[in-house]
Amino acid sequence: MAPSVAQIIEDVPIIGKKDVAAAAAAPAPEVAPVPRVKRQIEVEGGKTDAKNLTPSIGSEVTGIQLSSLSAAGKDQLALLVAQRKVVAFRDQDLADIPIEQALEFGSYFGRHHIHPTSGSPEGHPELHIVHRYGTAGNEFDVFLAGRTSSVSWHSDVSYEAQPPGTTFLYIFDQPETGGDTLFVNQVEAYNRLSPLFKERLHGLKAVHSGFEQAQFSRDRDGVVRREPVKHEHPIVRTHPATGEKALYINPGFTRSIVGLKKEESEALLSFLFNHITRGVDYQARVKWEPGTVVVWDNRVTAHSATADWFTGERRHLARITPQAERPYETPYNAEVESKKGGF
Repeated sequence: MAPSVAQIIEDVPIIGKKDVAAAAAAPAPEVAPVPRVKRQIEVEGGKTDAKNLTPSIGSEVTGIQLSSLSAAGKDQLALLVAQRKVVAFRDQDLADIPIEQALEFGSYFGRHHIHPTSGSPEGHPELHIVHRYGTAGNEFDVFLAGRTSSVSWHSDVSYEAQPPGTTFLYIFDQPETGGDTLFVNQVEAYNRLSPLFKERLHGLKAVHSGFEQAQFSRDRDGVVRREPVKHEHPIVRTHPATGEKALYINPGFTRSIVGLKKEESEALLSFLFNHITRGVDYQARVKWEPGTVVVWDNRVTAHSATADWFTGERRHLARITPQAERPYETPYNAEVESKKGGF
């Protein structure tokens, strides 16, 4: 039985521990096929209805209240999300309970990340607020003035030394239609590559930067809580609970590949970014409804909001963002990789 994500986070290398090098040098594990979610799944002795949004990524679940889960239930939740990458839970109460209670729930999965540039409720910087109106003259117009699409793929704050893992986003208000969130399975994106190409990616690191995000906020007289940072992370990341490998790069924050010349880095990143964004057959689109909580594993996914409504309706959400282990990779295993080729 695979260990739970919530449990294993405590055992995975953290900054400053000698275990970082040991874990990175560990043999690559044999990765068992990820089980598909059945129509009925067991949760703490009860049953809840579930359906897959696509074969490779995404599920929708009803019949369970996340805020009431026991420790064992939270472990099951984290492992399910690691396997399915993103899960939409309907009819939830996170938006209705006190902020302190919602944050206490999220703290089980890791130390809360405080976003360097986002808005937050007074006294609760741990809660990341997403608040937009679909009206003329707003930030959508600014964004689209220089682009043809609002889609902007990213993995949340990947520039941090310890980026988030199991992440929660819940809705307060949403337009009648539009404002969906797109997700891509970066494990499947990795699996689709040829064995030779995968081997070449192993050992490479990329620079992830938060400087541009901070400057964007400064230019708009927004929040900047601390000086921006950048960190290097492996391009191929290993998930601590499932053993799966994923591409850990994203157009939002990945800037360059360590050790490559500018043109070489840009060419390789351009291919990888296009590979991720064009992979419609390993992407999912989550539609928001009142009471929805979307949970994803930020280690192995990228996502994007869609600014496609201009009715003046408000899209208002809050994100709980527990930090995970520092990204690491395990060595390339030719025998294991030769057996892969996509789901």
